[in-house]
Amino acid sequence: MSFKDLGLSDALVKAVEEKGYTVPSPIQQKAIPHILAGKDILASAQTGTGKTAGFTLPVLQYLTTTKNPKFRPLRVLVLTPTRELAAQVHDNVREYSKYVNIRSAVVFGGVKAASQIKTLKQGVDILVATPGRLLDLHDQKAVSFRRIDVLILDEADRMLDMGFARDLNKIISYMPVKRQNLMFSATFSKEIKKLAEGILRNPVSVETAPQNSTAKKVTHKVFKVDKKKKTEFTIKLIKEGKWNQVLVFTRTKHGANKLTEKLIKAGISAAAIHGNKSQGARTKALKNFKDNTIKILVATDIAARGLDIPLLPHVINFELPNVPEDYVHRIGRTGRAGAAGEAISLVCSEETEYQSEIEKLLKEKLKSHIVAGFEPIDTAPPKRAASQSKGSFGKKKKTKVETQITIGQKKRY
Repeated sequence: MSFKDLGLSDALVKAVEEKGYTVPSPIQQKAIPHILAGKDILASAQTGTGKTAGFTLPVLQYLTTTKNPKFRPLRVLVLTPTRELAAQVHDNVREYSKYVNIRSAVVFGGVKAASQIKTLKQGVDILVATPGRLLDLHDQKAVSFRRIDVLILDEADRMLDMGFARDLNKIISYMPVKRQNLMFSATFSKEIKKLAEGILRNPVSVETAPQNSTAKKVTHKVFKVDKKKKTEFTIKLIKEGKWNQVLVFTRTKHGANKLTEKLIKAGISAAAIHGNKSQGARTKALKNFKDNTIKILVATDIAARGLDIPLLPHVINFELPNVPEDYVHRIGRTGRAGAAGEAISLVCSEETEYQSEIEKLLKEKLKSHIVAGFEPIDTAPPKRAASQSKGSFGKKKKTKVETQITIGQKKRY
């Protein structure tokens, strides 16, 4: 099957082919026809399999065939949980729309709103946004949702995890009742399916891989390491392996900064990316990592979604996530688009329960290794009880029940 066979215009097919794609991925083959038919979609696919093009291409096709050349109200809204993901999605929109008369924009926090307001006043057909900044702009009457035809929630589960339920509820309340709704994510929990029930209308479910599965070409390796020797062991792996591009995940911002400093002292170029960094610093760090100016990017889970780094060979879980689904998203940064990748996890005694939960989610036993000189001699018990009351950023996290109640209080859907 070709992209032309899916019903896309010559202009869109040309743009896709210029990016090097000739055959649609499974998620694109399954989702695009339903979206073009105007149906609501609940789609789940492994990260790195073309989800973004799966909703971008049919939406662009819709806009080009129904556009009023004299009037440009906002008609398509894409909501994402993080700035990095918003920027990545918008890059895709621009690349795929290069041969059609469609205006797009992206808005997120961390930067001044003046230029965003100026762009919106000029008229845009499709807007990619994070919820917080979008509501700020709406409150300033810089953007209207009254003519929205298509709403897309990308990585909706992460938006709930990050506490955006109330913002989502508010944004949706301002929209027309009649619209097409698309939900795309790498995973769908029971809570997300319940959320979908309140937003989607007779949706078509599309799934191209078992939920919470990882790319087949990603190899998983676990090292049992003493907590105090994790930094030393990370440096050993990077130097002895002569690795030139590694994404390392920590659970906290402070931990990311601390590890970055120690890597630099060891003569390894590195930068940290997390919520306390300015948008300028985050953009610079990501750019330097992509063009190999720095070897190591140390990130919190804010970067687990939205980072598209072609052919990234290695991901290291310096600390295991306390939410098992986040493991899937972290290692989804490698092994993208069918490429091979390696996911390495450093596990101390406090994290053994996290490993068990990840294995249960994946339905796969992760083989553990012990390296002489780094044996785990710490005996601290698992920290599950303490971590359950906190999210990835160290703040008290809403329970899933609280989140669902908030999102369930509909106004004008």
